[in-house]
Amino acid sequence: MNFALFSGIATAVDLCLIDDDGAETRLPLTEVDGHVWHAYLPGLQPGQRYGYRVDGPYVPAEGHRCDPNKLLLDPYAKAIDGQIDGDPSLFAYRFDNRAKRNRADSLGHTMLSVVINPFFDWGHDRPPRHEYHDSVIYEAHVKGLTMTHPDVPDEIRGTYAGIAHPSIIKHLSDLGVTAIELLPVHQFVQDTTLVDKGLSNYWGYNTIGFMAPHNAYSASGSRGQQVAEFKAMVKALHAADIEVILDVVYNHTAEGNDLGPTICFRGIDNAAYYRLVDDDLAHYYDTTGTGNSLLMRSPHVLQLIMDSLRYWVLEMHVDGFRFDLAATLARQFHEVDRLSAFFDIIQQDPVVSQAKLIAEPWDLGDGGYQVGNFPPLWTEWNGRYRDTVRDYWRGEAAALGEFASRITGSSDLYEHSGRRPIASINFVVAHDGFTLRDLVSYNEKHNAANGEGNRDGESHNRSWNCGVEGPTDDPAVNALRARQQRNVIATLLLSQGCRCSRTATSSAAPSSATTTATARTTRSPGSTGISTTSRKTCSTSPAARSSCAAPTRRSAAGASSPGRPTTAATAAAATSSGTPTAASP
Repeated sequence: MNFALFSGIATAVDLCLIDDDGAETRLPLTEVDGHVWHAYLPGLQPGQRYGYRVDGPYVPAEGHRCDPNKLLLDPYAKAIDGQIDGDPSLFAYRFDNRAKRNRADSLGHTMLSVVINPFFDWGHDRPPRHEYHDSVIYEAHVKGLTMTHPDVPDEIRGTYAGIAHPSIIKHLSDLGVTAIELLPVHQFVQDTTLVDKGLSNYWGYNTIGFMAPHNAYSASGSRGQQVAEFKAMVKALHAADIEVILDVVYNHTAEGNDLGPTICFRGIDNAAYYRLVDDDLAHYYDTTGTGNSLLMRSPHVLQLIMDSLRYWVLEMHVDGFRFDLAATLARQFHEVDRLSAFFDIIQQDPVVSQAKLIAEPWDLGDGGYQVGNFPPLWTEWNGRYRDTVRDYWRGEAAALGEFASRITGSSDLYEHSGRRPIASINFVVAHDGFTLRDLVSYNEKHNAANGEGNRDGESHNRSWNCGVEGPTDDPAVNALRARQQRNVIATLLLSQGCRCSRTATSSAAPSSATTTATARTTRSPGSTGISTTSRKTCSTSPAARSSCAAPTRRSAAGASSPGRPTTAATAAAATSSGTPTAASP
């Protein structure tokens, strides 16, 4: 088994093998080539857990945060076991005095990399390769799609195996879905501030392992079994002629800002992986609202991203990617740059360039709203389509002209770069915001249950409650709401471009007007799905983005730090129940 770790500032690196009982064996890596510390270790078996300890400078003012007391994940780990537990040993500073270092050992409190068995019988698996104009993309969550489906066995609900179950695949096929777009399945971290409240990060936009399937979505185990289970899911979906697209988060990591835990990249070579404030290297330059941004001009960051993308295509057989906050990926320096190295390496890569590439074309930084400005190879979530269709069907007369442009392919956005209507990923609802039922049931967001005074989440949702705020027994209002939902779905299906809908659209279940359904994964009495929270996201409307300054997330030390909050709510998540779309006559 080959082990290799890049670090340009390390003075020593230990490979640490962790036994089943938690005992550690340290093996110094003595071979170094091009700042890559490496060794070959024969005889290791799949399931072996390991990590790294990196010795080197700890000088935050110079951007360096090495600490051999912190056991670190392998950035190239194909599987990860466990979760962090919020213990103070994960942090480089003492909670009672941040000026003092915390030299406690994080072993036993952090996540562990796992050696996997790479072999899998793919049989006659082949990519469906649906053209964009023939595609119906279905945004779904591994747990949300399967957790309450009555035909999915209890032991595989909320897992990759659950999605591969015949009842889920039949449901997708009956809906006419050609591609399922899974919300983040890269290994992510549970924020300790949520765990302390008995909650969990539902959406998963908190990545730490760019090559590892999230272990909590595995019904078979977390010592490498999650890899085979994910592959089996892809194989089953392909057999039903359904593509698999992953929502990927390459713009930041779960380590957060300078008050966050040291889990991986921070302790390996902080300044090589993260973008730091130019005149204050102790702090992180953040265009994502999460505390950090990856350094997109670093060759090692670009290599990691490209190796990850190729791995998911070649080894895991996925068919495409939706890039979260893609504008951040184009920021080599300050501005979003269409000529950035990231686009160049995507364009020239013979593997990744052939996959479906979908951009969420905005971020929280200056000039971050970039709908229509991505290169020709890319398609984009068309936020202007969403806003215009919502406005039109709630009776905004000024929307008529733009409505005509949006349903005929948005040539004003894409023609200048030689792109056709298929560059527009048309959507009206997504995980970021109201469900389709909410759009016709509420004029205002109702996030009070999240415990943040209804301040969190987007306030400008372009919705219309059809005369009554929230649920009603009035048959006329309910009939109007059902008709409005059919109007929206018909518009989406008849528009030129590529169609994208979220899981909740198929069941039209209300989510009590939480602007983004996220986090608690325990079932509520009488609910149609799982309880939710709200994740702050940026409006795709330039006019509304001024109100989208990210609120603060409490660190384990009790300090405020920028972030996408995922605090508690009790609303039922709108999940797919296997019933036909509510737009049926």
